[in-house]
Order: sequence, then structure tokens, then C-alpha cells
Amino acid sequence: MSTADLVLVGGTVVNAAGRRAATVVIREGLIAAVLDPSAEVPAASRVLDATGQLLLPGGVDPHCHVGQVLGEFSMLDGYEQATIAALWGGTTTIIDFAIPEPRQPPLEALHGKLRLVDSARCDVALHGAVLAWDSTTATQLQAMSELGVLTVKMFTTYRDGVMADPSTIAKVMAELGRLGGMALIHAEANHLVEASLDHASASGRSHARFHAETRPEEAELAAVMQALELAEAAGCSVYFVHQTTDSAVALVADARARGIRAYSETCPHYLTLDDSLYDGPHPELYVCCPPLRSSEQTAALTRRAQAGDIDTIGSDHNCYSTEQKRRYADDATRMPNGFPGVEHRLVVAYDHLVVRNGMRVEDLVSMTSTAPAELNGLQGKGRIAPGADADLVVLDPGGRTTITAASQHTASDYTPFEGRVAEGRILAVVAGGRIVVDETGFHDPGAVGRRIPARARLEGTRRLSLAEAVDARPVGALP
Repeated sequence: MSTADLVLVGGTVVNAAGRRAATVVIREGLIAAVLDPSAEVPAASRVLDATGQLLLPGGVDPHCHVGQVLGEFSMLDGYEQATIAALWGGTTTIIDFAIPEPRQPPLEALHGKLRLVDSARCDVALHGAVLAWDSTTATQLQAMSELGVLTVKMFTTYRDGVMADPSTIAKVMAELGRLGGMALIHAEANHLVEASLDHASASGRSHARFHAETRPEEAELAAVMQALELAEAAGCSVYFVHQTTDSAVALVADARARGIRAYSETCPHYLTLDDSLYDGPHPELYVCCPPLRSSEQTAALTRRAQAGDIDTIGSDHNCYSTEQKRRYADDATRMPNGFPGVEHRLVVAYDHLVVRNGMRVEDLVSMTSTAPAELNGLQGKGRIAPGADADLVVLDPGGRTTITAASQHTASDYTPFEGRVAEGRILAVVAGGRIVVDETGFHDPGAVGRRIPARARLEGTRRLSLAEAVDARPVGALP
């Protein structure tokens, strides 16, 4: 029997389906076995003692924006720096968006992203995007699916930029339904947003501090309602990115109960930050779309997460500087939206949901790894089991993480979570069978990140059986 590359001993393996004390054996970038702790530890090039620690599947961030150019603003990190930050935070796979420029073909935008992935330090998958339907769109969606891209984002707002009209959304959904794909919806009803923006402008309330007023909760609810109707008619799976309101999540949960394949994502900042920050000294740093909501909404979203009504947690990572965010602080409509988040997604979610609100770690694993992998068709991701990719996080539940801009690893010079002390500390990260983070720091694996295509058809999420999650076949007995 050949020597293992790495063995982790003493830890508790936590999958979405359950947990158990186990020894994890890694060989050639895959998990070779998950053994009972009483079993003999096989010979290995390296043994990592994880006694007292949680062993989680590597995080899968379903919502990252890397190197995007939006008008006069360019995001500051490319794939190298964004994926290094992801690895520091326990995320071993990111899913980025290939968003076209106005009038650019979606397939061309996708090829542009594919040319950049080669510098990634962790694995990368891609979402496509469609802005408008024309005579070539169906053919382009077919070509994208053949490249392993079956998730396509559409925006219901930003009329002068990336907005897709309802007819386009309906046609794309029909085609995705045929291809076995899934529509991703940024849900804000444009007519309500524009009315709010017009009112703000007329009353001299365009400053960042008034941002939440210009993108009301009702706009999210109306857009979700319409998109669910279109998805049901098309027989298409639909996934709502960055949900911010209890009522919108409730609509999606009710739709799924009726048999519609509908899913909700939220983000750490919508669970932990609220709109009181717009009254603070630096409201521009917190401008994102949709905006931060009231503390009542953050509490309601937390309850939805605990109830299982929110499927995934994405970072919605957008890497900008304070200078970029402040350039148009007096006119939020001209500002770049969003802020960095890929590095702190897992630890903020663990602290908020598990430590402060009593969520099971298994459910957190589902939201931050397993469900994103399953919904996006990423085989080998989201579980610690024989044959899966050797992507793991060693988390110390008794440790603490103090989040500061000075200690983060993105190109941004600020974090919306500045000063937050989170319970839980990432001690080590294994990606592709390599230890990339440990107590001594970051071990750059080089540009080894792969572009991960989706499987042939997306059939929605499922939960692994306990046997699948903690399979204890002998070393080398791969499926």
C-alpha cells in the first residue's frame, strides 16, 4: 500500500449529514479514506494533529466578483489575490461571474474570464450572465453549457447597464429549463427602485447615507414574486442571490413547498450588519445593492437561516478601496457597490449562526459548502468522504479571530467587519491535498487552481446520507 500524502488525526469530521471523530487520509489530491480513530494510522509523508478541532469541507463561495470592470471602476484583485484571500478564510472553491459589458455577447464574456483563471490558487467555477435576448442567445447558452456553465445570472434592475427585461428572463429561463440549468436572479424591481431614486434626487437625498431609502424592501419582494412566476412557467430552477428580507425568503420557501425548484442565498453582511451604519461617519463604505436592512430584518434572516429556509451563504465579494468608495459619496448612484468578503465569509457565519444563535455546525457546512457545491453541480466538492477532493478546513471552535483590514489578504484597504471579534479560528486549510494555510502562515501552492465545470445537468440539492458523509473504507479504496 502506497504512502499517503497527508493524514489528519484526532479531529471531528463534520459534514452536512452528520459528524464523527475520524482520521482523514489524503492521497493524490483526493480523500482516500475516512477511518475510525481506533484504526491504525497509515504511513504518510505528513501527519497533522487536529485533536479537539473541527474538520469541515473546504468552503464553496457561490458568489464572488473578481477583476470586474464596471464603468470607471475596476475591482482591485485578480484571481491570484482573490483566491489567496479565499484560502486564508477556508474557502477552497469560488464561483465568479462572467458579466458582459453592454452589447457584449455572453459567450465572449465567458471566454474572457476563462483566459484569466490560470493564475488562481484555488479552484474556480463560473456563472454566466445574459443582459438581453437576441437571435444568437439560445446558441450561446448551448455553447456555455458545453463548457460546463449552466448557471446564468440576470439583473432586474440597472436599466442603463445590465438589466434584463422580463421577456429576456422568460426566454433564458425556458432555454435553461431545456438544458438543465439554473437562473440566478438579482431581484430588485426596477420601476420601484427608479421611483425611489427620483424622489431622493428631487429632495436632495442622494448621499450614501440615504442609500437604503432608494432601494426599498418592496422592490426585492416584487422582483422575487415575478421571477418565481416566470421560473414556474418555464420549468426552470431559480436561485435568488443576496436575499435581504424575510418576506422575500418566505416567498421562495413557499414556492419550493409547492414543488418549484427555488433557492435563497444570503450574505454574512445581511445577517450581521444593519442600516444604522448609513448614519455613521463612513456610510459610503457600506453601500451595496441591495442595501443593508434594519436590525429587525437581520434578526428575521437569522431565524430563516436557522429554520433551513436559506440555502447558501455567499460573500458577494467586491474588492474596492476606500478612495473608490468615497469618490462619489455624495451621489450613491455613481458609486461602486459592494465590499470585500470572501476571506471572512466562513468565520463570520460560524460566529454569528453557530456560536451566537445556536445553529448546528452541520447546517453551517451545508450553507457554506455542501449546498453551493450541489446546486452548482460541482462534483467532488462540499463533503469529506472517500473520492471527494481533498479540500478541508481545520477550525478551532475555542479560538477567536479579530477581523481587521490590516490583517486581511485582499487588495482592499478596508473591511465592513472591522474590529469584529469572531468566535472560531481557522488553524489550517487543505486545498487539493496541499496544506496551504497553517500556524506558520500561507504556503503558496502556485497557480494550481482548476476551472471546475458543472456536471451535465443540475438537478437541485440533496443531503448526503450519513454513510456517504463518513464512509470508512480502507485506504486506497476509492469509488
